[in-house]
Amino acid sequence: MLSHDDAWEHVRARLPLLGPVPLPLPEAVGLVLAEAVTAAAPVPPFSNSAVDGYAVRRADVDGAPDGGAGLVLDVVAEAAAGHIVDVPVGPGQAVRIMTGAPVPEGADAVVMVEDTERVDGGDRVRVVRAGAAGDHVRPVGDDLRPGDEVVAAGTVLTAAHVGLLSTVGRTAVTVLRRPVVGVVSTGDELVPVGAPLGPGQIYDSNRPQLLAAVAAAGFVAVDLGHVPDDAATIESVLLEGAATCDALLTSGGVSMGDHDLVKVVLDDVGDMRWMQVAIKPAKPFAFGLLPGPGGPVPVFGLPGNPVSSLVSFELFGRPGIRTMAGHPHPHRRRVAATAGSTFRRRPDGKTHFVRVTVEGDDEGRLVAEPTSAQGSHQMTGLAAADGLAVLPDGDDVPGGARVVVLLLD
Repeated sequence: MLSHDDAWEHVRARLPLLGPVPLPLPEAVGLVLAEAVTAAAPVPPFSNSAVDGYAVRRADVDGAPDGGAGLVLDVVAEAAAGHIVDVPVGPGQAVRIMTGAPVPEGADAVVMVEDTERVDGGDRVRVVRAGAAGDHVRPVGDDLRPGDEVVAAGTVLTAAHVGLLSTVGRTAVTVLRRPVVGVVSTGDELVPVGAPLGPGQIYDSNRPQLLAAVAAAGFVAVDLGHVPDDAATIESVLLEGAATCDALLTSGGVSMGDHDLVKVVLDDVGDMRWMQVAIKPAKPFAFGLLPGPGGPVPVFGLPGNPVSSLVSFELFGRPGIRTMAGHPHPHRRRVAATAGSTFRRRPDGKTHFVRVTVEGDDEGRLVAEPTSAQGSHQMTGLAAADGLAVLPDGDDVPGGARVVVLLLD
């Protein structure tokens, strides 16, 4: 059997990288920036107030008795955001100013409105706190200067990046394109959800859950449908999928000794490796490449049991497709947690991925508890889980011990 790390390395080394495309900023969220963006102008482009208050000369306030407390200034104008005040601030004067408004000529400090009181109907203002002329002025280029790197190439864009890029006037960026992923299910035993079940038949649950997982990962999910056990039809669907998709997911037919037609077809038309990975669940796994119009198209052959299928997607499919899209950290985040109770296991040469719930306790620790159902066919346990506890080969893990959890949420 292959270790999980060796199986992943086999996949990673064969993944193609998707090409760059220009996209409007809102459509680029979650994608990887293909080229760095630099600032052409300073941000902010003018000195402005960080608070509502009064623009003043610092020398007037700091040089007054009692640190400025009691100083009365003449209010000569009002500055609102988006408007320039042409009246300069002279000795003994102040300008009422709003957050974001340009600081008028002559002023070099702002007193917060909370540290003032209006006098003479608002024509004058009294400073009521010593040292009130604080650092409430945002200078030109305080955030970015011309030539500064705004966002580095390889960054996964978030809503905050959209805001940042908008501040430097960008409406579009070049990103590695969003992967298009086809999902196909095969087998005469499968019946579409909602149709009547015949003897020996089950509902096709893997395809709906994989389509949902693909969409949740931020990829474009393409339903290639359910294909009966017919080699010619399977080959046609897979090759048509490779012609329009960046990657394909299949479920079932990857176990050792399995005579499923998916295996026969993929061995015939693709460059495949069929693996037994030293993990539980999701031991059987296949990976290979099909010919596509733009180059090789990866195929992830996932196990047929529903829990194994989704766990295999989380361990290989999701990080593999994220790698194709340039994500610098393709895997789910792992955190340290405390076992809330004993994790039962026996030495078997495998790493166990136990479905767990994760909650914080009163001491600020993360506590992991196994869900009730751990069978590879029991979706109730996986549906209730927040993560997968990673248990290396060995004996039981006692309650209170440290465990590493791969977070699914």
